[in-house]
Amino acid sequence: MEPVEINAGEYYLRQLRADKALDDRPALVAAFADPTHRKYVLNYRLRDLDEATEYVALRAAQWAGDERCSWAVAEPTTGDLLGEVGLRDLDLDLGYAEASVWVRAASRGKGVASTALNAALRFGFGGLGLREVSYRYEETNEISASVARKCGFTLVGPELDPAPTGERLIRWRRTA
Repeated sequence: MEPVEINAGEYYLRQLRADKALDDRPALVAAFADPTHRKYVLNYRLRDLDEATEYVALRAAQWAGDERCSWAVAEPTTGDLLGEVGLRDLDLDLGYAEASVWVRAASRGKGVASTALNAALRFGFGGLGLREVSYRYEETNEISASVARKCGFTLVGPELDPAPTGERLIRWRRTA
């Protein structure tokens, strides 16, 4: 699958980039250094530009392999990276994916996550033909609970298995 850009109103969604015209790597390194970000995003460490380069390449490969649609959430006039939103664990045959979103510290509290996630969901349901999207987060992540409600997810409840931190995972779902 080829990456697509999405007009999300106040923001636009585009592929992560590391080229002469636009380089998201410094913003990625800064985002992944944020303590709040590190608390909830455990499976990636981006400590330098080399690791950020690998991350950008991974996201491009996941698009190409129909594994994950991942977008940089960008400010429309500058292209600055505000966060990332994605549909991961894609199963196009079953019509299923799991949503994920994170926002840089300076852009939190401005509706970036819910705006970007709603745009990604429109693409997932309309463009990919998904029938169900799940959204999970650690129980203490009240911001994610708010995003789930704003994006029309229905609360399913706690997962049986905890997060890698040992905290309970809360699962929501949204259907087409």
